[in-house]
Amino acid sequence: MANFISCDWGTSAFRLRLVEYPSLTILAGISSDEGIARTYELMQKGNSERYPFYQAIIAKGIEKLAAESDMLLTGIPLIISGMASSSLGMMELEYKMLPVKMDGSDLLVHIDGQSADFKHPMALVSGVKSSNDAMRGEESLVIGSDLEKTGNEQLVILPGTHCKHVIIKNGLITGIKTYMTGELFELLVSKSILSKSVKTSDRFSANNQLWFEKGVQEGAENNFLNAIFHVRTKRLFNDISEEENFHFLSGLVIGTELNDIKHKPYEKIFLISDARFLSLYSAAFHSLNIHQPFNYQEAELALVKGQSFIYEKYFSN
Repeated sequence: MANFISCDWGTSAFRLRLVEYPSLTILAGISSDEGIARTYELMQKGNSERYPFYQAIIAKGIEKLAAESDMLLTGIPLIISGMASSSLGMMELEYKMLPVKMDGSDLLVHIDGQSADFKHPMALVSGVKSSNDAMRGEESLVIGSDLEKTGNEQLVILPGTHCKHVIIKNGLITGIKTYMTGELFELLVSKSILSKSVKTSDRFSANNQLWFEKGVQEGAENNFLNAIFHVRTKRLFNDISEEENFHFLSGLVIGTELNDIKHKPYEKIFLISDARFLSLYSAAFHSLNIHQPFNYQEAELALVKGQSFIYEKYFSN
């Protein structure tokens, strides 16, 4: 057995996992709020040299990972996905233009060897783009999905702040569409006039699910700019509680997102996320009568599987 270190470095979060290869068992993991945005800000304040500054952040994280795993990690390869390859990251890499192979073999990857200052060989993975869309970080999850190679179009959905819909055909990533579902929902809940009409709730009870599904249907069928005002009128007229209204609004934004795929003949739809999105999207699909085979894969497992392809190509010999 060999090991590699998985790094998922997003805008607001930093995560490291020690992964056993080839079983892909996660042996240990650590996370912090040292995301790319915060790291970039600290680097600028200190007037530091970019690449070594970011490597120092990673090295401190690996020290914590070593303590968590009770293992010596010197020399173990590091695979980095996410915003580390962006303009705010440790090194900006160009996006790879679609199509991209699902085995990850043609992704743009920067390789750096082990050095006296940084004791890990490293692969920094860039993102992918189409003519009018892009993703950085999600490509590693998509290539780690369990989709079978087929000549028909399949859809991978990655929910989040900026939800990605990724089209797969003949073993290739052929299309990307980004929906600002999560960001818009957060703005409406916290910054808009609707904030006084909702109460944040993670409780997906039968009654909250009912209002969520009503929101999904309205979001998919009506003009969104008009539909979101109904969140306000439902409270003005005392039709529903603030908690129910929160789930109604959640349904509105997800229904608007999924309206694009209601009548698309995808062979299979794959959701890659954490468990909290599974119940939401399952209920939304049911509400919209989307009947294609629906599969779910945990995001963490898809990530390490996708990164294992990078490890195999550059470090497993």
